[in-house]
Formats: sequence, C-alpha cells, structure tokens
Amino acid sequence: MKINRLKVVLVEKSKTNRWLAEQLGKSEVTISRWCTNEVQPSIETFLQMAQILNIDIKELLNSTKSP
Repeated sequence: MKINRLKVVLVEKSKTNRWLAEQLGKSEVTISRWCTNEVQPSIETFLQMAQILNIDIKELLNSTKSP
C-alpha cells in the first residue's frame, strides 16, 4: 500500500530527490526510500516537507479511506 505521495508531489513541483534531501539535510537514499514507500518519514518530517514544498500536509498522503 502506498502511504505517501511524495514522488508525485515532487514531480508536480518540478523538484528532485536531491533538492529535497538538501532542504531537509537528509541523504538522497533516504528520500528515495520515502518516494518508493519502502519506509515512511515521521509526521514531523511530513510537516517540514509540506512547509518546504508550500503545500498542505494532506497532499503528501494517500487517503486510507475506501471510496
């Protein structure tokens, strides 16, 4: 199950994993693992990413509720 939409949001914003890694002080490998939903960042990191990307935190998350 894909929990986050980070990969999609980065494409929409024309940003790279490297750019986000630099903004957060994280490695590109970490960002890549988040983008593939292999692991998930903390809620605090989701908030930080939302601020950096100038979006609502909800845009980084897939709905867990079935239609």
